Amino acid sequence: MWLQIPPNCDLTLGLRCLDKSEPGITVWSMRVDERFLNPAGVIQGGFLAALLDSAMGASAVTGAGTARKVTVMNTEMKISFLRAATLGDELICTATVLKSGSAISFLDGRIVNQRNELVATGSSSYLIRERTE
Repeated sequence: MWLQIPPNCDLTLGLRCLDKSEPGITVWSMRVDERFLNPAGVIQGGFLAALLDSAMGASAVTGAGTARKVTVMNTEMKISFLRAATLGDELICTATVLKSGSAISFLDGRIVNQRNELVATGSSSYLIRERTE
């Protein structure tokens, strides 16, 4: 199976992985630009969901361990939107594996703005499958 890293969806949204040095934890960033605003001038929630999904998915992969080559698929996700993000905001998302099993991984994600104000939180579970090359 051929994998493009980073995937096109991350490139399109301008998502950047800042840190994946600790297994099961990744840190990502995204700058809010005009393409992501709703008519009220704040980021549309789907873009925050995409940031959380990319971060939590990457954490699920790194949390599976270096001895395993895996692919992960989101099976469910819950998001709480706590504060509006507006044009020019720099968003930082930290995703952490809460528990990783052989088939399912449970994760938590938090998005803050450049003032360290909590913008959104998310939780998700990912199905883990061995990757064949």
